Amino acid sequence: MESKYSILLSLLVLQCLSFLCISQSQDFDFFYFVQQWPGSYCDTKQSCCYPNTGKPSADFGIHGLWPNYKDGSYPSNCDPDNSFNQAKISGLISNMQKNWPSLACPSSNSIQFWTHEWEKHGTCSESVLNQHGYFDTALNLKGKTNLLKALKTAGINPDGNSYSLQNIKNAIKGAIGYTPWIECNVDASGNSQLYQIYLCVDTSGSSLIECPVFPKGKCGSEIEFPSF
Repeated sequence: MESKYSILLSLLVLQCLSFLCISQSQDFDFFYFVQQWPGSYCDTKQSCCYPNTGKPSADFGIHGLWPNYKDGSYPSNCDPDNSFNQAKISGLISNMQKNWPSLACPSSNSIQFWTHEWEKHGTCSESVLNQHGYFDTALNLKGKTNLLKALKTAGINPDGNSYSLQNIKNAIKGAIGYTPWIECNVDASGNSQLYQIYLCVDTSGSSLIECPVFPKGKCGSEIEFPSF
C-alpha cells in the first residue's frame, strides 16, 4: 500500500511541478513597446513591400508589445493552443492596418505579421491581456506616445539629415517622461539610421515606466532620420 501511495504522491508532485513550469513561463516583469520608422525599414538593401492597403502614412508603426524579464531574457510562444483568431480583433482591423502595417515582402494584408506577434509574444501576456486586449493595448500606447510629434517638436524631422542620438533620446524623454532605447539599422550605403524606438510598460500594459534593462546593440552618436 505504501508503495502505491508513494507512486501517487510522486505523480502529484510531478503534475504540480509541470504546472509551475507552465505558469512561470507566462510570468514576466515588464513589456517592451516597440515602434519602427518605415523609412528606415525600407531604406536598406533588403528594401520593403507596402501592404495591400497601400503605402502607410509617414509615421512610426507598431512592431510589437513584448513581455520581458529584468535579466534581459524573454518568454516566447507560451500557449500553442491559443492561436491568432482574426474574429477576436475584427473591430480593430482598420486601426491596425493604419498603425501596425507589415512592410515585409511580398505585399500582404498584415495578418501574418499580427499572427506572429500574438503567437510569439502575446500568448506570454495572456494572464493579463486576452487577444483583443493585447492588440488594443498596443494601439492605445501608440496614441499615447506619439513619437513623431515629439521628435518634430524638437526640430528632428524625417528629412534624410543626421541628428544627434542624444538629442533624439532627450526629445522623446522630454515629451513622454521616460527614457527610450534607440535601435539603428543601416541604409543601402551602410549609414546608421534611426530604425526602432523601445519604451517600457508595466505588466498591466497601461502605464509607461523606466526600462529595468535595455536591449543590446549600439547606434552611432549621429544617425540619419530618412524620409518615407
